[in-house]
Amino acid sequence: MNAAEQGQGSRVAAPAGEQRLLAGIRRDGGAVPLDRHLARWGALPAVRGGRGRRAFREAVAASGLAGRGGAGFPAGRKLDAVAAGRGTPVVVANGTEGEPPSGKDKVLLAYVPHLVLDGAVLAAHAVGASEAVIAIGRTCRPQVAAAIAERKRAGGDGGVSLRLVVTPDGFVTGEESALVRFLDGGPALPAFVPPRPFERGVGGAPTLVQNVETLAHLALVARFGPGWFRSAGTTAEPGSALVTLSGAVRDPGVYEVALGTPIAGLLDRAGGPTADLGALLVGGYFGTWVRAADAGAAPLSVAGLAPLGAAPGARAIVALPASSCGLRETARVVRWLAGESAGQCGPCVHGLDAVASDLEELARGSDRIGARRRLERRLGLVAGRGACRHPDGAVRLAASALAVFAGEVDLHVGQGRCSGRAEHAVLPLPKPALREAR
Repeated sequence: MNAAEQGQGSRVAAPAGEQRLLAGIRRDGGAVPLDRHLARWGALPAVRGGRGRRAFREAVAASGLAGRGGAGFPAGRKLDAVAAGRGTPVVVANGTEGEPPSGKDKVLLAYVPHLVLDGAVLAAHAVGASEAVIAIGRTCRPQVAAAIAERKRAGGDGGVSLRLVVTPDGFVTGEESALVRFLDGGPALPAFVPPRPFERGVGGAPTLVQNVETLAHLALVARFGPGWFRSAGTTAEPGSALVTLSGAVRDPGVYEVALGTPIAGLLDRAGGPTADLGALLVGGYFGTWVRAADAGAAPLSVAGLAPLGAAPGARAIVALPASSCGLRETARVVRWLAGESAGQCGPCVHGLDAVASDLEELARGSDRIGARRRLERRLGLVAGRGACRHPDGAVRLAASALAVFAGEVDLHVGQGRCSGRAEHAVLPLPKPALREAR
């Protein structure tokens, strides 16, 4: 009896409320083993034959599940696109998570790896793939490797081979074309598209690259159905999602909430602010700054954040205390993003370096040669001109800082000082490490 069949026929209760992916997490912080995973969730439903595959893809589409990696593309449409391709498809579970303020994927891989592996196997069955590549950073390798070994000892996954690959560090590594390029033996850098991975990906085959949180949701949609999935969240954006909260909150960490939950409610989940807040960074380092006074009532959803010029992205939110300087924080991050460039096109290599330099000059309180005007002009020149979306994300962050911290910019330029008193950095950046040659 294989891992997909153990417990077949057993009935398990669907989780009520918004705690879904994290409902079976262990209190001691260890990874949930296969036997305990099956006891909690039951067997993985069989998806066999053309009719079964089609029915599962239709169920995913009916659930309204959108990708949880940041882009929010409908999961059902992505499955259909790969299934319609020529040749035997490949599934890639993207757990690279190079976003410094995000920890949601690491939590899933470290604590409930079998839920992610279930989703990868289901996706493989749904598109007709015989292999699922589990691509992750080095942090969670022990837990995922142990989980794959457990499944092999239990008899495997119904003809789907699970292959674990540890990816290099890097912000752009998780971009789907960069991941495909790396899996094909090249550098983990974005490729020029088209063709896109669903057309021609790993080894030239149609490839489904899906975030690990999306795959974990697939595992529960398969068990409990699209109606259950839609019982949380909003009509337009159903389901729950993992949110990483950090900065000036009492209990920073990863929380699972229904989409549409107000931002103020998210902060309450994390114990509330530890200080008066000046702004929130919403959506990670490709996201936008939002004034704290404006953010509280805004729902965590695409529709709810749009009026503020923001988007959920990978749902990483950093609370910035009013005592910290948002301009200096942004300059630090944009300089780091400039260093994370793939180095393959001028707008990224030269444009982001120049944008970072202008921000640093403003943060120092200098505008001797028109850094503010030059920065505003450069932001318009860089946006939309890169070979990938890296420069767009960095420009979005910088532009939002100029808008939200406009008064701070005036202080820096006019008086050579900032209103912030705190000297310590709030936005996290990785420690320098040996990097792949570019």
